[in-house]
Amino acid sequence: SSQNLSEEFAEAARRLKKEAPRIQFGKIDVTHQHDLRKEFNIREFPTVKFFVDGSREDPIDCKGVRKASAFITWVKRRTGPSAVLINSTDQAEAIIHADDLAVIGFFKELDNDSVEVFCETAKDVPEMPFGMTANEDVRANYGIQKNTLVVFKKGKPVHNEVLEDGRQNKLDLTRLIKTFTLDLVTEYNLETSVKIFDVPVENHILLFTPTNSETFSAIYENYKSAAAEFRGKITFVLVDTNETRNGRVFEYFRIREIDVPAVRILNLTSDAKYKMPADEVTVENLKEFCQSYLNGKAKLHLSSEEIPEDWDKTPVKVLVGKNFNRIVF
Repeated sequence: SSQNLSEEFAEAARRLKKEAPRIQFGKIDVTHQHDLRKEFNIREFPTVKFFVDGSREDPIDCKGVRKASAFITWVKRRTGPSAVLINSTDQAEAIIHADDLAVIGFFKELDNDSVEVFCETAKDVPEMPFGMTANEDVRANYGIQKNTLVVFKKGKPVHNEVLEDGRQNKLDLTRLIKTFTLDLVTEYNLETSVKIFDVPVENHILLFTPTNSETFSAIYENYKSAAAEFRGKITFVLVDTNETRNGRVFEYFRIREIDVPAVRILNLTSDAKYKMPADEVTVENLKEFCQSYLNGKAKLHLSSEEIPEDWDKTPVKVLVGKNFNRIVF
């Protein structure tokens, strides 16, 4: 909520006052400041913008940051180096074990495009420590030859992304790294919904199924298998159809008891929904569905009521989504 964010923002200001007195924090109630709201094109609340070098042109948007510690890191990475330079294995290990997650860039030398993209990405993921190294001993210790970004979770490497000059862009890397704050498959509930929407991946796939059914564990394993392949591109969500508090989600997707297990993809930006054509939740069907969606080949799923039995009885025909095309065109 705005209130919560406002408190974290104030806490960041208080802590940075000692460390970096040159960075000033301010807040504006735009309900009374229409000109400022218009000038900076403020559409959602709260919006946080960072003005650099006394210029009011092109401030930097600070999106998705919710905690004081992340605000502080975000600002520091904008005003100084965004990744710690690592010169020894001990130093690397310290960063890797300091927190739940850590991101390390291993490079042959520190002046190429890949390093630049890595450092730019670090600015946008203040929730995690970032380190980088071109030290041969450190690279050898982790068995890394190419320029590679490695995500560590609880001290163990969970993802290697080879960085080739000009191939990756900052947004793709940001999305990929932020997905590690979620499990491979995240069960939807009130607590996790906030986290799910915080990760900047606009494609969500949802599996609707009762978690106490006999087939659940097999279906879930298949779903998890497919999830690993689309990490950073599609967020995999599980919705337990036995949980009454999920009622609004079923309504939104028009899921009935007879439909489950059901799989849908939702594009958050366009609000478009897609239904998996196959009924069986196999790894093959899931992969095919996700791939056809990413290639722009999946058919839009328009929820529709069943065709009424007496739709044809009167001179004015009753049309619903399911018979509209056939009757009208």
